[in-house]
Amino acid sequence: MKLSPHTEADVTTVDSATLISWIDAHTDLIILDVRTGAEFESVHIRGSYNVPLPLLSEHADELTERLGQRVVLVCQSGARAEQARQRLGAAGIETLHVLTGGVPAFVAAGGSVVRGTQRWDLERQVRLVAGSLVITGLAGGKFLSPKFRILAGAIGSGLTFSAATNSCAMGKALAAMPWNRSAEEPTRESAILQLPTPQTAGGESLIS
Repeated sequence: MKLSPHTEADVTTVDSATLISWIDAHTDLIILDVRTGAEFESVHIRGSYNVPLPLLSEHADELTERLGQRVVLVCQSGARAEQARQRLGAAGIETLHVLTGGVPAFVAAGGSVVRGTQRWDLERQVRLVAGSLVITGLAGGKFLSPKFRILAGAIGSGLTFSAATNSCAMGKALAAMPWNRSAEEPTRESAILQLPTPQTAGGESLIS
């Protein structure tokens, strides 16, 4: 498929097997991991660049000037990568691929990854906190006061809103917690400005 970054929208998903073959075949490939620095530190695709979603959103215009014709966005499940695609699409780059199933699917397919300090991924933490709050609300409503049921309803409403808007306020809050921060959080200087330009990307291998 021929890619043309600033003309007609060409947004697709890519599965892990295809991405593995691209890594071997295309030196112009850029893999952007939009998870938090801590999640990236735990495990990431070898050769990928960590640009967390908030940082990407803040500098989307600058990123469009540095990204070439073959860009794959990855996260834990695909949800944050899709949000990143929308941000970059609004900034003008239209040849973007979202990795189906995220990093776990890539690991399951036998792709090469780098592992570090192990932590629960952010989406798993969201499920734990949301589930715990719902249980607390239901139990409190039964044994303490009916008002506790409001908590369960609020969590349910929040999850519904999250699905409808493809956003997650709880995830953003948890991402700021100390245990979800790596030793060196990515910044514009350490992440975005370290990306190879389209000219240099085509001339050397990015996978190391």
